[in-house]
Amino acid sequence: MTQAPEVWNSAYDNDNAPWIIGEPQPAIVALERAGRIRGRVLDPGAGAGEHTIALTALGYDVLGVDLSPSAVAYARRNAAAKNVPAARFEVADMVALAHTGDNPLGTFDTIVDSALFHVFLADADARADYVRTLHRLCAPGGYVHILALSDAEAGFGPRIGAAMIRDSFAGPGWEVEDLRPDHYYGRITETVADRAGDLTPDAAGKVELAAWLARIRRLGRTVVDGSGPHDT
Repeated sequence: MTQAPEVWNSAYDNDNAPWIIGEPQPAIVALERAGRIRGRVLDPGAGAGEHTIALTALGYDVLGVDLSPSAVAYARRNAAAKNVPAARFEVADMVALAHTGDNPLGTFDTIVDSALFHVFLADADARADYVRTLHRLCAPGGYVHILALSDAEAGFGPRIGAAMIRDSFAGPGWEVEDLRPDHYYGRITETVADRAGDLTPDAAGKVELAAWLARIRRLGRTVVDGSGPHDT
C-alpha cells in the first residue's frame, strides 16, 4: 500500500529526505531549456518545491502539490528563502483525485513528475489511479514528463523498469513519445545509508542515480465507434 502522509511528513520534519538536494533536477532544467514546458504547469509530488520555485521564477504559471502537509510547509519556506514568494503550493492526494467528483486543481498543459511515479512501484492500484488522475488533469494535447529511478542499477529508492512506464500509459488517451535513460540526483542520509552501496557523493554532497525520462502526450477525447475506442 502507498505510504501515508505521516511517513512523508517525517522526512521533511527531520530534514532527512534523500531527494532534497537544494536545487532542481538537471533533467528538468534541460526540459525547460529545450522548450518542453509550456502553458499552465503542475508539479505533482512537489516535495521541497525546487521545480515549482525555479519555474515560477522563470515566469511560468505553476502549481506544486504534495500529499504531505509538511512537504508543502517546507516548500513554502524554501520559496521564501529563495525570494520567490509567488510560488504556489497546495496539499493534494494525486491518487484520491481519481475518485472525486470534481477537479479542484483544474487542467494543465504540462505536468512535471520528478520522482513521484516510481513511488507506486509495489502498488498497482495506486499507480493506475495516479495515471487516471494525470489524464484528468492534463489538457488534450498537453504533456506529462516523468523522471523516475531506473532499475538499471541497484541502490536506494524505488527503481522501476521502462516497461512499467510504457504499460501504465498504453491505454487510450496517451502516447509515449520518448522514453530514454537519464540521471537523477539525491543525497545519502541516515535513512538510506545502508543501501547506498558504492555511491560516492560529489563536492556538493550529491550522488548520481540512473533514471528514466519519459515524455508522454495526452491525446484528445476518446471516441468509441464501430472500430473500437480511439482518440481524436
